[in-house]
Order: sequence, then structure tokens, then C-alpha cells
Amino acid sequence: MKNYIKELRSKFKKYEIDGYVVPKNDDYFTEYSKLNRLEVISNFSGSAGLAIILKNKNYLFTDGRYTIQSKIESGKNFKIYGFEKLINCSLFKNLTLGIDPKLFTNTQIKNYFSKYNKIKYIENNLIDEIKKQKENTSIPFFYLDKKIVGESVNSKLNKITKYLKKNNADFIFISAPENVAWTLNIRGGDGPNSPIPNSRLIVSKSKKIHLISNLKKCKQLLKNKIIKKDDFLDVNTLPSKIIHLKGKNFIVDDKSCSIFYENLIKSKFKIIKREDPIYLLKAVKNKTEIKNMINAHILDGVALTKFLFWIKKINKKKITEVDAAKKLENFRKLNKNFLYPSFDTIAGSGKNGAIVHYRAKREKCRTINRNDILLCDSGGQYKYGTTDVTRTICFSKQKHSIKNIFTKVLKGHIAVATTDINKNITGKKIDKRARKFLNKSKLDYAHGTGHGVGFFLNVHEGPQSITKINTVKIREGMILSNEPGYYKTNQYGIRIENLVYVKKIKKNLSFQNLTMAPIEKELINFNLLTIDEKNYLFKYHLEVYSRISKYLNPNERSWLATFI
Repeated sequence: MKNYIKELRSKFKKYEIDGYVVPKNDDYFTEYSKLNRLEVISNFSGSAGLAIILKNKNYLFTDGRYTIQSKIESGKNFKIYGFEKLINCSLFKNLTLGIDPKLFTNTQIKNYFSKYNKIKYIENNLIDEIKKQKENTSIPFFYLDKKIVGESVNSKLNKITKYLKKNNADFIFISAPENVAWTLNIRGGDGPNSPIPNSRLIVSKSKKIHLISNLKKCKQLLKNKIIKKDDFLDVNTLPSKIIHLKGKNFIVDDKSCSIFYENLIKSKFKIIKREDPIYLLKAVKNKTEIKNMINAHILDGVALTKFLFWIKKINKKKITEVDAAKKLENFRKLNKNFLYPSFDTIAGSGKNGAIVHYRAKREKCRTINRNDILLCDSGGQYKYGTTDVTRTICFSKQKHSIKNIFTKVLKGHIAVATTDINKNITGKKIDKRARKFLNKSKLDYAHGTGHGVGFFLNVHEGPQSITKINTVKIREGMILSNEPGYYKTNQYGIRIENLVYVKKIKKNLSFQNLTMAPIEKELINFNLLTIDEKNYLFKYHLEVYSRISKYLNPNERSWLATFI
């Protein structure tokens, strides 16, 4: 990849800056975008990061998932730090840093740079001036019927306007595309792995809406009268239209309303609140959404089980990590409801498994050896549901030490799955249960135990998560991942991930598994499991068999039966 750092630095004098800040996100603040300016400048391909290019030094900030990967991809040109070093960043002082105001929120700038440095807004994106990336704007938005999503647009707008009236607000500016998607029951094709409709939405307290996007993408919605003509605003005409809205104040979203849009709104209105209520409304899935997610996971479990049987029992060839990922995708493609992966498959064998979000590339991936353990994290977008599952598998007898660690990860996984949510109502409390058995051996993992998941939307969606810091209450209808792990640098990676949903049974909240695929028994030291843990594993595999066995051929079915 060409090194663009020199070209970027050549622009500093013209714009009178000492450095330039490049975030991972695009101007919609989505995690996975078809644009990746951060990779252009740093070669870092992870889903979370921020680079600062100075006259003589470069910094890259990311999280624990990417500690190894960032060093491999960017270590030659960048000093690498965890995101925590960005808070009141003091690695350099008294500098003027250029930013694109469409890519940052005011809160980010305040938290990162305001204490020790100055910020200068530069309207043109300097990375785009160096290398313009193509955006496909032709994929039209489409509407999902109430039978699929379980709630009408009118019902959702009623909830939003109720929130506006409660907070004495005239308008809300919904800037996160996934929240627009939920509100209007629409989807699109703007994410590489998510049916995201890149758009923004204004809702008034009288229920009047303005969908802000690209006309090409909205033609189908207008034609089918999902959106009325006077409900649509072309993104280029927004500034003049906002000025003519009648009212006094706005609610915006602190996480995805950029400085550019905030300043535009503030030119006429008062911002009275910075919290979009849709994140929480969207996180609580209704019965129809849960039913569709269950069905999607049965289809996905069939594909993954067929793959596991193939790679462990059928395949005799030497295959690469890329071959394995492709084969798994081909099994998913056998189902007509499968659309595309929900993220790029992570297939890391041996030492590559220790790179938490490893992406195998054809030109430099490993051939999977019989002595390796393979970490395979993958998912799919289906009509209608989003899946995410990790299995760690082996092809030969493994060392006792590896089996012991796998079993401790499994014990943490089971501890999460069997949590009494009424006692452990937040992700912060549940996270401790997941790490307990590893922590006893002074082991840990540098990522959260679980993230929220969207309904036929993003594979990562909050506000709920199972982490050391998340204090959002876990509620009925929420979907989360359950994925403790352990990673030994340059040797192997272990992770066991299921998606779960929260169900209420006689006033008690509990997790129910969505993921239906066997867990590698050959890596378990059963002597370390309690009777309750063994019973959990038996019941889980019995449920997997009862749900998916009828979709398997006789050999696959017989193999799956050995897990019971």
C-alpha cells in the first residue's frame, strides 16, 4: 500500500496546522463503512481506531481487540496506544490539529483535545484530497412490512413524539442511520455487511418527518408512497430547509451528531438534550423480531454445523484460512434467505487466532495444520435476522494446558448463559462471571464479553453490552453476544460465542440461546466441569440437535448426535 503520510504533511502549511486527525468512522459514524480513510493513511484495517499525523510523529489509537493487529499493520510508521490515552491526550501539547467537522462530535473533541491542544475545522477532507474513494450511491432503500418487524411506523413515531413532549422539545435530529432504519422500517445497502440506509431524520412533536438522504436511494420509497414527497429532503438542501423549520429547540444524538450538523442546528435552535431514545427502544426487540431471529439462527446453525462436520471429518486436503472462510460462506449460501456475511469472517489458525479480529488475506494467510486450533468467528445477514457466532475447533489431540484454558473459557461462557439476570441486572456484573475462572489463574482477555446485536441491522449495537464498565439495565427482548476468550500471543486464540436473547418467565429474566451449533468437545477437560455445567452442555446440545438435525444429511446428523 502506498504511504500517503508525506502527501498529507505537505498540506499542513497551506491549512496552518501542526497535525491532522483521521478517525475510522465516516460521516454517519457507522462502525463498518465502505469508506476507510483510516486504512488509507495508516494501513490499519480494524473496525475501531483513530490516527493523528504530526509533522514528525504519527500516533494510532485503538482498543484491546487490535493490539497485535495494529502493530503488524501500522507499527513501522505509528506509535500505538490504547484508546484510554486519547482522553485529555497529553502525548503532545500546544498544537493546532486539523479535523473534518463532519467526522467528529463536540463531545469527542472536548474529551480528547481541548485540554492541551487547539482544533481547526477544515471543510475539505484531506484524506479525500489525497485518495478519493468511491461510494456506491445507487442501492435503493427498501421497506420492511409490519409482519417482519412487528411494529408499525406510526406506533414508533408515537413513542418518539411522546418523548419529545415529555422533554418539551420541538424536534429530534436522528443522525444514526440504524435509528432511522428502525423508525421508518426501512433498510438499504450502504454498509459493507449491514443493510444500513445512509440517511438522517427530523421528527417534530406533531409527528411530521423529514427524511434526509440521496434522492436516488429514496425513489422506491417515494414511488410506493412509503415516504411522501414533502417528507423528503435532499442532503444538499438541508441547510436552507432547517432554517425555515418553525420551533425553538432540538434534541440531538451525542454519539452521531457531528460538529457540522450541530453547528447548523445551533445557528437557529437551542439544543436542549443530547440523547437519542431510539437506541434503547431499538435494543428491546418485540416478539416478531425475536421469532425471526430464532429462525435465522436455525438456518445459520445448519450452515455452521455442516461446515464443522466438513472441516473436521470430510476434508482431507491442506486448506488455507481463506479457503475455510469461503467454504463456510458457501454453506450459508445454500439457504435462499442468506444475503451476505454480517462482518468479514475471522478464521485464525495457530498464532493468527491470537489476533482477536484477524482478517485472513489470500496473499498472506496460513495453511491450517493438523496440530493447530482454529478460531472461526462469522455471521450472516438473513431475511430476516443477523447472526454472529464463534467456534474454536481442533483436528488432533491438544495439550492439557490448552484444554484447561478452553474449559475455563467455556465455564465463563456457561456462567453468562445461566446468569440470574434479576440479581445481575447490568452487563458490568455479568462480565465478572465470565472472567471468574480465567482470573483465578491470573488470565484475562482484552475485549468485552458481549455486545448488543441489531435486528437485520448492525452486528454491533448498543446501548447494552457485557463489559467491565457497562451499567445499562438488561431488559426483556434485548439480544447480546456471550463471547469470553483467551489469546496467547504467537500461539493460539480461543473464543466461544453464542448470541442470546432475554426472556421473561414468571417475572424472572433469563438468557435463551439463539445460536444453534455444537461446541468443540475434544477441547474440554470434563474433570474441570461441575455437574450443573455438564448438564447445561448436555441440554444445549440436545436443543441444537432437536432444532437443526432434520436439515442435515444422515452422516452430519449422526456426528451431531455424538455431542449429546
